[in-house]
Order: sequence, then C-alpha cells, then structure tokens
Amino acid sequence: MSDKHPCESCSMPIETGPYCQYCVGADGKLQPFDERFERMIAWQQRKEPTATRAELERATLAFMATMPAWKDHPRVRAAAGPAGS
Repeated sequence: MSDKHPCESCSMPIETGPYCQYCVGADGKLQPFDERFERMIAWQQRKEPTATRAELERATLAFMATMPAWKDHPRVRAAAGPAGS
C-alpha cells in the first residue's frame, strides 16, 4: 500500500516531504515563484499547445491558487482579484 500525498507546489504524488523533486532546487528548498511559474506555464503549454500566453498565465495562476505553497503569494492573490468576486 502506498502512502503518497500531493506536492504542495504542483500536486504531483510524492512519498516524503512537502515538495517533489521538480519543485525544489539542489539545496532542497522550494524554487522561487518566477521559476516555478514559468515551468508550470511550459507544462500547461504542452497540454494546450494552441493556448495564448495570457490564457496559459491565467490557467497557471488559477491552479497555483489551489496549492498550499503558492495560494498566499502576492501574484497569485492579485490574479484572484478582490475577495468574494
């Protein structure tokens, strides 16, 4: 039986720690927001090759808003707009 849980940055299933191997640097710490954001956009673009950059950014920020590592980041919060909208 596997005891996996989602990475708090990207939701990839992992067995230990808060983040997967793709979301941390060589030092084991979470990569900076801008680096993670660009990598997530690249991943999203592979899934949706005809999407515009603006569409990819919106989708990526919406996804990041659901992740514990990023939900309170200023860029993510700004993209969500005012509370209750």
